[in-house]
Amino acid sequence: MSHDQRYPFPQVFLVDEGGGQHPSASPPNLIPCWSFPQARESVKSRSKSRGCMGVSCSLAMTLLMLFLLVFAALGFEAWQILRLQKKIQNMEKVEHDLVTELHAPQKQIGPYVPDSNGEEKTEEKPAAHVLGRIVHQPSSSQKTLRWEPKAGQAFTSGAVAYIMEDGALQVNESGLYHVYSRVELIFKNCHPTSYFDHVVFVRRAGQSKLLPLMEAHRSGFCVQKSASPWTAENYLGGGLKLLKFDRVYVNVSHPTYLSHSHNGNFFGLYKI
Repeated sequence: MSHDQRYPFPQVFLVDEGGGQHPSASPPNLIPCWSFPQARESVKSRSKSRGCMGVSCSLAMTLLMLFLLVFAALGFEAWQILRLQKKIQNMEKVEHDLVTELHAPQKQIGPYVPDSNGEEKTEEKPAAHVLGRIVHQPSSSQKTLRWEPKAGQAFTSGAVAYIMEDGALQVNESGLYHVYSRVELIFKNCHPTSYFDHVVFVRRAGQSKLLPLMEAHRSGFCVQKSASPWTAENYLGGGLKLLKFDRVYVNVSHPTYLSHSHNGNFFGLYKI
């Protein structure tokens, strides 16, 4: 076997100072080389392929964000539903309160005074409305009219009383009153010169003189030919200040001509 066949490695020659070449007594110790960088790259590639629990980290983060968005949306919807339910409950409560208030007994407003049985009742407002009394044989000298205080719609209430003896409405409480009166007369033989007077007056305590409150003089109402029947009427009304114990009357100049209609003749007052 030749020297080249026994030593497969390349020949190494030593050169001395004389310039001659001598073969090396033994081949040098050669260390095999491995590609360490490639090994590291393979480890990195394996770590990249593994990721987070076998899933890519970017994909895992995307899924996590999606789950968070879904839970946030569900939470917001639940909050909206609870808020809507609370509004509906409040509306139902308000509606129930309104229905209860409507069906509840209403409180009567006004001052209360106890009656004879000790029970409380609303104080009646001073007022009166009396109707014309039908007199079959009226006296022409009695010009102060008499009235029906209870027939039909007639009434007296509060601090007002009807005095049967002289036909007056007496007020037992001072204040501002609306006083009114209407009379209706039938002239069987009406002439152009026919007339009548309508007066509302008061008799005040401590004074002998009668005080006129309102008055009217009607004439010229007969427009047809003479000696024909004709109906005439007059209304007086206004706000007047009355004192306690004042008595209010109505006078007519021709009481025998008064019609026999209850509603055609009336007299009243009420405190304002």
